[in-house]
Amino acid sequence: MSNNNNNNATKPAIASSTVTRDLRELDVETGNIYESLVIMSKRANQISNNVKEELHGKLSEFASSNDNLEEIFENREQIEISKYYEKLPKPSLVAVQEFLDGKIYHRNPLKED
Repeated sequence: MSNNNNNNATKPAIASSTVTRDLRELDVETGNIYESLVIMSKRANQISNNVKEELHGKLSEFASSNDNLEEIFENREQIEISKYYEKLPKPSLVAVQEFLDGKIYHRNPLKED
């Protein structure tokens, strides 16, 4: 499973909180609600891991071997980076939106001839 569209310039509006969905919308593509949920959950895990790696990469720039109390509380850049990532939409919400927009490539080997 991967995201077909890697272009971040045209991001769809993603809800910042939970949205009530019609279950009939979720099984249109696969014909099975459970299969659709598995696809979305796997994509949400991918998104979560990517964001986690990106965040750890940015925060590792601030790591130092000799931390003192002043440096820990006064690093505004690190705080701003953390706040930015906290405000991002939840991976599950992004995955649902991508699935509904048809932006997730998926296949089921059991259904293939």
